[in-house]
Amino acid sequence: MLEDVRTDLRGLRREFHRCPEPGWREFRTTGRIVDELERIGVDEIAVGRECLATDARMAVPDEEALEPWLERAREAGVGEEILEKTAGGHTGVVAVLERGEGPSVGLRVDMDATAIRESADPGHRPADEGFRSEHEGYMHACGHDAHVAMGIGTLEAVKRTDFEGTFTVFFQPAEEISGGGKAMAEGGYLDGVEYLFAVHLGLDHPTGAIVAGVQKPLAMAHITVTFEGASAHAGKAPNEGANAMQAVATAIQNAYAIPRHADGMTRVNVGSIHGGTASNVIAEEITLECEVRGETTALMEYTRTELERVLYAAAEMHDCDVTPRVISESPSVDSDPALRDLVGEVARTTQCIHEVVETAEFGASEDATYLMERVQDDGGLASYVLVGTDHPTNHQTPTFDVDEESLEIGVGVLTEAILECGHRRL
Repeated sequence: MLEDVRTDLRGLRREFHRCPEPGWREFRTTGRIVDELERIGVDEIAVGRECLATDARMAVPDEEALEPWLERAREAGVGEEILEKTAGGHTGVVAVLERGEGPSVGLRVDMDATAIRESADPGHRPADEGFRSEHEGYMHACGHDAHVAMGIGTLEAVKRTDFEGTFTVFFQPAEEISGGGKAMAEGGYLDGVEYLFAVHLGLDHPTGAIVAGVQKPLAMAHITVTFEGASAHAGKAPNEGANAMQAVATAIQNAYAIPRHADGMTRVNVGSIHGGTASNVIAEEITLECEVRGETTALMEYTRTELERVLYAAAEMHDCDVTPRVISESPSVDSDPALRDLVGEVARTTQCIHEVVETAEFGASEDATYLMERVQDDGGLASYVLVGTDHPTNHQTPTFDVDEESLEIGVGVLTEAILECGHRRL
């Protein structure tokens, strides 16, 4: 089957790797995906505003941050029609194959990069073989370049089979900032989807391994917190100020003292702090970047409520004001056992698969859960599949890379699972 697929999976993955773009700024990536979809030939291509619910987007950068990436895409040759549809942070693509009567099956892949400077050291294959990131300070350190290549490859593979039904591929933007899943889930193209697959490479599973469906992806919320006090001279009249720095110190200390919950795992982290002006000035404004997570959506919400309680108490103690703002969030959704079992059956008969893991805990967060939840709420089934790949260092590191042998393995398993959905009703 894959012998008939003309997509150069490795070359395509390397092309995307060389030109990483962060969330809501994947203008060039969107254009390149459209090029491939037009080459393959699909029945419908929806771009940007056509496939997203604008008001459901989260963590969208301001125009000042978006514009340089739009111009960079224009200089790279992306057409004005694509740029118009994606302007203002409306990246992403949906591709639809209509093949008569039959089930509606979906596949979701993500496409954004991370804010990490890629290694240029010898021994890092992208640097050695000429496809290291051309955008300094950004790289595909989580495998989304490979995910896009697999999405395109699976689409072409399914088209060349006897599949009957509707097959829709969601190329989702802004996963790393949990900003795009909800917008794509509410964009209209998920309506009527009966079976949905989401996919990720690696996550400590080696090449040749398949996890048929993950359980317990962590519900998550990114929160920006601003403390506002009053400045004063730190030596002459510190009593006249309201010290935002003291309020922040109190808040951070007590955030990590939030009681863990008896019902399951919770997490809280303060990852960034910035503000203040000088050593002799009582700090007037400080901003924190925080996150909370939970094994279930309810546990995440418990942690968020407790964090907000801590923040308001710290502000009151030091006579400051505080404003917490949820920038983005995602729920926890488990894979459906019936669809998970189907993936496992297919994987066991797929060449090059030496280990099939029925299920595993995800251990991180993913806004594909918005799409999964939407399908499940409408009576459908969803499974989040892990395709093993050898990676020399962990995800989100400057030397992350994937074993490109896993690309064809992933396309093969996904294609067969999609076909199997058409052959039986779960």
